[in-house]
Amino acid sequence: MRHATKFVRAAAFAFLLFFCGTPGARAEPVDLTLVLAVDVSYSVDADEAQLQRQGYFDALVHPRVLQAIAGGPNRAIAVAYMEWAGNWHNKIVAGWTVIRDRASAQAFVDRIAAVPSQPASRTSISGAIDFAVAMLEDSGFETARRVIDVSGDGRNNQGRPAWAARDDAVARGITINGLPIVTGNPDFGRPPDEGLVDHYQDEVIGGPGAFLVVAQGFAAFTNAVLSKLVREVAGTAALDPQSAEGSNFIATPFMQ
Repeated sequence: MRHATKFVRAAAFAFLLFFCGTPGARAEPVDLTLVLAVDVSYSVDADEAQLQRQGYFDALVHPRVLQAIAGGPNRAIAVAYMEWAGNWHNKIVAGWTVIRDRASAQAFVDRIAAVPSQPASRTSISGAIDFAVAMLEDSGFETARRVIDVSGDGRNNQGRPAWAARDDAVARGITINGLPIVTGNPDFGRPPDEGLVDHYQDEVIGGPGAFLVVAQGFAAFTNAVLSKLVREVAGTAALDPQSAEGSNFIATPFMQ
């Protein structure tokens, strides 16, 4: 009977560990949780998609980004990389990863590179924001800053309005930054979208310290991403002048 009682207690303890976690367990502290949300709609061709990915690859291992990470109180950030298109096309390419140094940054880049990009139709920025919010809510990290980094070459054309998703995210204490890619290319026979930057500024970005960095074409994407990541990681109001070539910095009324 005594052995049976011990077995029941052990089973109950295992059950609690499985569903509730280790008693007193503390979430790992990081200086930032960041979702990189990248547009893979059909308006982004194969060459542009590769340039877009390469921009993140180069920026994530860049010394200025690594220096910004090392300058934080915890000397670590948690990053996840997702690709999005239409309202139901949201794919986590590389899940939550703690980056502390070049080795961990390179390992994260390698995980992304190992997964082929899968383009899809339509452009739902709102769907991407909603998906990224859920990722941040379930990250399991302890942090004072939660950021969604949205990049793309088109405005929201499916799902609920982008501003509605933005407002819900901001209400949860999440900041959304934007990296619109201005190509000047026709969009499936339609004239180029001249209002893309305004769309991102007015309806996409928001929250404390929110900002835009505009990439003037995919060739300028690496510099734009680098400038953006340095600012996001450092959490400062200063633009990184060394990495801003080919991009425009735009502040927003949400900045604090």
